[in-house]
Amino acid sequence: MNGLLRWLNAPANWCGLLAATGVLVLKALGLLGTLGLGVAALGYGAGLAAGALWWGWPSTKEDAWEALKFEDEGDAREAMGRALSGVRRLTEHNPGNRIPAPLAQRIQRLCERLEGLLDQWERSRGQLSLQETFHARHIAISYLPQALNTYLSIPPQFATTKLLANGKTAQTTFEGVLAELETKVEQLGDDLASQDAQAFLRHSEFLTQKFGPKDIA
Repeated sequence: MNGLLRWLNAPANWCGLLAATGVLVLKALGLLGTLGLGVAALGYGAGLAAGALWWGWPSTKEDAWEALKFEDEGDAREAMGRALSGVRRLTEHNPGNRIPAPLAQRIQRLCERLEGLLDQWERSRGQLSLQETFHARHIAISYLPQALNTYLSIPPQFATTKLLANGKTAQTTFEGVLAELETKVEQLGDDLASQDAQAFLRHSEFLTQKFGPKDIA
């Protein structure tokens, strides 16, 4: 069923259907003379071929990035680790060479920063707010995987040349999303580091008061 839906929703298939519909309209208007309805099949084939040249042939096979969906359940460390591992594997596999090398490096570095944040989080004596905890989990489990998933579903030529409603290409837009996630991960790390530094300072002041030089009256 999912394979059939992938075929039906493929851009090339829609091109074929539109071409076939156009042929039927011309037939209804009497502009195709004695040609039979079989000409609609030829129209579909021509539209399908034209669409395939631009978007690629429809397929019933699941694309590699479609499996990039993870559930936020169970232990946070394990769930985030599974998601980051999936993102890294897909980026290294780079199906169809859709991810330029500089972009792939940024994705890998972001995964490394998120793994570093996890390690820092476990060692830290600080606490993230409920909202920040939510962001930390979902950057790894949904925000990054979904952004990569959606980007890879766009045909390469379209992603790098066509401007979207924001005036940027899909690739440039994806780079902007990565920049926002990078900034947020750095902010979360700084927040934990700041709390740890404050805890260290308080402990140092306590030790100074406890064992430091005493004024002799």
